[in-house]
Amino acid sequence: MNEMYNMGLSLHSVGTVSVLMVVFVNLFLLINAKELVKYKRLMSVFLVPLTASLFAIVVFTGVIMMAAKHLDFTIENIVMILISIVFIVLEVKRIKSLRYISETKERAFDAYKAFARRLLQIEFILVLLISVWMWLI
Repeated sequence: MNEMYNMGLSLHSVGTVSVLMVVFVNLFLLINAKELVKYKRLMSVFLVPLTASLFAIVVFTGVIMMAAKHLDFTIENIVMILISIVFIVLEVKRIKSLRYISETKERAFDAYKAFARRLLQIEFILVLLISVWMWLI
């Protein structure tokens, strides 16, 4: 049983590092994006499914680990749950606002880039802080 728990923790850590990398890639591609149409296509075909899948892996392994600990709610688990909810809300806001950007308005993409950059930076910092906190415990 202990080996399964350790493997679950390892998978959870790998998933968290993967989410950090994908958020960083999202931020990098957003900063370097020049055309709205190409960026929308890249997001819808590649980055949104990748981000959602990797985050689902983190949430799923976290749920499995909670079940293995007999749903023992510690402060760390509660903080992780809250950060997961905040992450989901921020991603939905970012993706939904991209969906409704007008391609005819000149400065719409620039306004979106500033908004999305701020959200991605918040996501990156939240995931990084909770990861560092968990790895140090």
